[in-house]
Amino acid sequence: MLGGNSFKEGCPVPLEDLRYLSIKHLGFDGKDKIGELIVHKSIASDTIKIFDELYEIKYPIYKMKLVSEYKGDDWVSIEANNTSAFNCRAITGKKNKWSKHAYGKAIDINPIENPYISRKGHISHKNSLKYRTRKHENKTLKDKAVLLKKDKAVKIFEKYEWKWGGDWITIKDYQHFEYKRKKGK
Repeated sequence: MLGGNSFKEGCPVPLEDLRYLSIKHLGFDGKDKIGELIVHKSIASDTIKIFDELYEIKYPIYKMKLVSEYKGDDWVSIEANNTSAFNCRAITGKKNKWSKHAYGKAIDINPIENPYISRKGHISHKNSLKYRTRKHENKTLKDKAVLLKKDKAVKIFEKYEWKWGGDWITIKDYQHFEYKRKKGK
């Protein structure tokens, strides 16, 4: 992380509060893969449970590497269709506010099939343009990677008190899940 620029001086979470996870998942080729994520220690156990359940329902993940493999560059990680978690960075478009990724409490899954769509409807990644319309079209693993509100994969995250960027009102971030404990708990 240090050499790959995903952790840097001034990050809002200390290194000792982060945990490395090795995660079994189903690849787009239908074969078992081992991926890796870094998350905050407070959600590490639930993150493992979430990905175990995603594996059980055969939810496919194209690639899962640390963002440091991409020198901490979110754009390059997305272009590689990489599922990732911790990255010490600001919220997209807001230079002075930390992203939930900077705390290790957010995960982006299959970002090409699940794009970020701006208020004006802009999608930055050209390979994501065909996923603007949110529907399942066939029974392929790649199609199953597209996240929709009623999908089992979304429900699994919600069961563990994660919020989905596909539910946001002004923008849509279909790849994005962030941990947000309900008030009073």
